[in-house]
Amino acid sequence: MDQPDQSAPQKGTVTQRAIEQIKAMIGGGSLEPGQRLPTERDLAAQLGISRSSMREAIRALTVLGVLEARHGSGIYVTQLEAGDLLETFGVVADLSRGPRLVELLEVRRVLESTATALAAARITETQLSDVEKHLEAMSATDDPEEILSHDLAFHRTIAFAAGNDTMAAILEGLSSRTFRARVWRGYQEEGAFERTRREHARIHRALVARDPEAARAAAAAHVGEVEEWLRAQVDEGPENRRRDPAGPGTIPG
Repeated sequence: MDQPDQSAPQKGTVTQRAIEQIKAMIGGGSLEPGQRLPTERDLAAQLGISRSSMREAIRALTVLGVLEARHGSGIYVTQLEAGDLLETFGVVADLSRGPRLVELLEVRRVLESTATALAAARITETQLSDVEKHLEAMSATDDPEEILSHDLAFHRTIAFAAGNDTMAAILEGLSSRTFRARVWRGYQEEGAFERTRREHARIHRALVARDPEAARAAAAAHVGEVEEWLRAQVDEGPENRRRDPAGPGTIPG
């Protein structure tokens, strides 16, 4: 039996090389956002790889949101919006459990405190009004779903007010509705809504005062409270953890 050619590159390696070359073309400006790619045949010939490897590379970059297939028209570079490219953060947040959830909250604490500090310096009066609207709505109800909805909107408005779309997109992923619902439902058992309202009010006051450092501290303390609670749940023995109201398993680990 003939031995396999050890010098031949593995299929995955060739596909990965094709992915990196297409990304380099986009990064270097030879392919612009919104531009149509050359045909699969021409691009494969240009990069010196097989059409099957090129097809796999295009499929992978389409899943990542870098490319998009337009029926009957061809393959195009997307507009490369941060929200589209970073939406996988939301999948990670939705599926993570235990210590990984704590890690995600650590990341969120760092980014959200920075975003809130930037927002204190950059927020418009309209955005500040929206923040206040969601704060008041959270205080006017005890319905967990309504509180969750306005909590998401409260933080989303602040993140976009920071003026950094990439940071806002990452925070959006780290703060998906499914992820927050899992934490909120467990957090609710601790009677934490009133404390959470006070923490949101502290963030709002810092924004109104246009005080970046106070805003940074208030946001870090707010996310830190949830992170500390979540860490305590993870550290408990499995036999002591509460069941996850959002589905099978335990909350939050």
